[in-house]
Amino acid sequence: MDVGSVAIVIVAILAGLLVILIAVSVRIVPQWAQMVVYRWGQSGPNLVRRPGLRFLVPVADKGVVVDLREQFIEVPRQTAITKDNAPLGVDFLIYWKIVDPLMSQINILNFAGALQGVAATSLRSVIGDIALDEVLSEREKINERLRLKLDEVTERWGGKVTTVEIREILPPPAVQEAMNRQLSAERTRRAVITESEGTRQATINVAEGDKQSAILRAEGDRQAAILRAQGFSEALNTIFGAAKNIDQKTMALQYLDALKALGNGPATKFIIPLEFTQLIAPIGAMVKSGMEKGTGDK
Repeated sequence: MDVGSVAIVIVAILAGLLVILIAVSVRIVPQWAQMVVYRWGQSGPNLVRRPGLRFLVPVADKGVVVDLREQFIEVPRQTAITKDNAPLGVDFLIYWKIVDPLMSQINILNFAGALQGVAATSLRSVIGDIALDEVLSEREKINERLRLKLDEVTERWGGKVTTVEIREILPPPAVQEAMNRQLSAERTRRAVITESEGTRQATINVAEGDKQSAILRAEGDRQAAILRAQGFSEALNTIFGAAKNIDQKTMALQYLDALKALGNGPATKFIIPLEFTQLIAPIGAMVKSGMEKGTGDK
């Protein structure tokens, strides 16, 4: 092998080593992560690399990419006993994220697994301080208490619990049956109240209708009485106006016609008003005067 061939082989080997060196030294950190660099097995805040193109010292450096996105774990159903000794089955979700990549690497081996174990024990602690009725009605309150309790633990691991969501609370069968009876009784109570309100409103409407009807009838009767009184008054005025023009002779003739009508009747006794004698006195005087004139002519 000549010198030229040896040189070519050496250059090829060096080129290969350079490619390997670049492949080992150059790392790309994505936007959603940071890289913790261990130099000769040690790390520190100054060795945490932000997203972008990063270079490592070959052999000396080792980089670990830490995901900073929010993640979740599902805690399977856990049995917890309430303050009033009622067993419950509870399963929930935990949303968390890494806020300190260095602490998450050097203070905890498996963040998600450790968080799930702490969540199970914390749930029993929180539920044990609350009565059954409050557990069933104050789910948001329990979520917040769990979140605060887990956040205290995960803070030293470089993580943060953002949300805790209880998905299902399963009470024992006896409690479920009692709840169903209570719900049925509540619905019956609401139905009775609604029916009574409807009956009351209907009664009020009928009473209002009767009241308005009575008012209208009274108003009609009043108007009718006024009209009758006005008609009677006008009739009296007409009679009075006509009576003013009647003299004693006319009244006497009227009385005579009345006596004629009475005489044609079957009655044998008559009651003559005293005024009648006063009215016929002029007629008697006229008759007497006529007879006297007749006697004198003879």
